[in-house]
Amino acid sequence: MIAAVFPGQGSQKPGMGQDLFDTFPGARGIFERVAVATSIDTAKLCFELDEETLRQTQNAQVALYTCSVAAWAVLSSHTDVRAIVATAGHSVGEYAALAAAGVISVEDGARLVQTRGQLMSDSGKAYPGTMAAVLGLEREALAAICAQVDGVVVVANDNCPGQLVISGEVEAVGKAGELASAAGAKRVLPLNVSGAFHSPLMDVPAKEMAKALAGVAFGSGDRSVYGNVTSEKVEDSGEWPTLLERQLGSPVRWTESIQHMRRDGIDTFVECGVGDVLSGLLRRIDKEATALKVADQPTLQATLAALSA
Repeated sequence: MIAAVFPGQGSQKPGMGQDLFDTFPGARGIFERVAVATSIDTAKLCFELDEETLRQTQNAQVALYTCSVAAWAVLSSHTDVRAIVATAGHSVGEYAALAAAGVISVEDGARLVQTRGQLMSDSGKAYPGTMAAVLGLEREALAAICAQVDGVVVVANDNCPGQLVISGEVEAVGKAGELASAAGAKRVLPLNVSGAFHSPLMDVPAKEMAKALAGVAFGSGDRSVYGNVTSEKVEDSGEWPTLLERQLGSPVRWTESIQHMRRDGIDTFVECGVGDVLSGLLRRIDKEATALKVADQPTLQATLAALSA
């Protein structure tokens, strides 16, 4: 069985999606739909911004959503995606996963991502915080270290075995990083982010996000979606507004999400969007799983060949 997965912030890069845009009408159609929904020139956003400007949260999230859904649209037009039984997305990628699954419309997803990115950007200025990657420790050990530190610091992302991210107040994250190094972490890498995402410092933007979510219709969709907050398939679409509100301040349980999809019989994962970050994580979570991707014309052709083999 096959799942489609969608990357999160950090995968963006200048020129993202341009090959798909230039080659496939379906991709151009998604760029245009997101542009109309958000009043953002998506082509300029993805193709012309410099790396530093594109990295800004409010820009990166809309760009990633656009390219992820465009890649899904291209894949959908070239193969029978009924064989793709599930989707999942890492952090902001969850919105692309919901659009691909038919749980929300492309336009509603775009507007929600636009709101989310702006709220998270504004929150980073109002409630300063930071994040750091911690390599080489187990999640339980790192969580115990965070609990020892005064101030707000939590495990924010469980990306794959040995790759975790902590998030919170600047001083607390720094102290937790020191303790992690002393406890045997191979490396602690500060991340260039605008706020403490997936931590309690996101409580205020989460409440504001709830207002936007309340105005969107969430349908049953046509395939399962595994949620970041629970790491399990979400059986009741009515749960999504609460889960997406919680997602801002809750850990991204990516390792468990992949493990649960594997448990449920999924053995092939197609990364739709920019780069291959999720494919790299997959190889560290489960070496037996197959990683494919759709980021441009060559990767599309390789994936189509693999799916038809």
